[in-house]
Amino acid sequence: MRIIVTNDYEEMSKKAAHIIASQIILKPNSVLGLATGSTPIGTYKELVNLHKNKIVDFSEVTTFNLDEYYELPKDNPQSYNYYMRTNLFNYINIDDDRINIPNGMTDNIKRECTEYEKKITAAGGIDLQLLGIGRNGHIGFNEPNDHFVVDTHLVQLDKNTIEYNSRFFDSIEQVPTKALSMGIGSIMRAKKILLLASGAEKADAIYNALKGPVTPRVPASILQLHHDVIVILDRDAASKL
Repeated sequence: MRIIVTNDYEEMSKKAAHIIASQIILKPNSVLGLATGSTPIGTYKELVNLHKNKIVDFSEVTTFNLDEYYELPKDNPQSYNYYMRTNLFNYINIDDDRINIPNGMTDNIKRECTEYEKKITAAGGIDLQLLGIGRNGHIGFNEPNDHFVVDTHLVQLDKNTIEYNSRFFDSIEQVPTKALSMGIGSIMRAKKILLLASGAEKADAIYNALKGPVTPRVPASILQLHHDVIVILDRDAASKL
């Protein structure tokens, strides 16, 4: 595991974007696993700039998003489908057929999850998986648990996650309580993992994930067992290491 500490969020975002861009330059048909939330926004903004400056070409790239809220239409401004399009996809030359996001409106959860895993396998697996981390140590929407859930599945969101995500909604009652998420196995099968964190509110989660025991109570701690992880932190997020 390589840990990079940057001065601030902007520097963290640029370093992350350049690592992703390098992956695509070296392998134009890369398969990327993508994250949402507030942390990757700066990274996506920098990737858009790199594309505009003709440094990176997304025409052969395939993407798989980590998760999507359950029973939230994809045109809802708080859906992760909407998030990805307004923060990245609308501004780069990616083929729409190569974009994969779990269908939160599915009427068959088991089939949707199984098919999502099959699509990842058929694409050759994920070359680089981008991750953020929740304050409770979750990655994707894999919440603290008594065991690691391996594959894509329906998650009952933790109370703390719902409260934290309510900042994006008009009220906490509007926040979905469930989501479809790649499992821990789905994430760990990626060839390379890039974990980002910024802000003092993530310092405990980062310490527990990187320095504590490997436990499903801190889902991100499983990353200690992956063979190729890059962690990029700003100084506040790294303050307890």
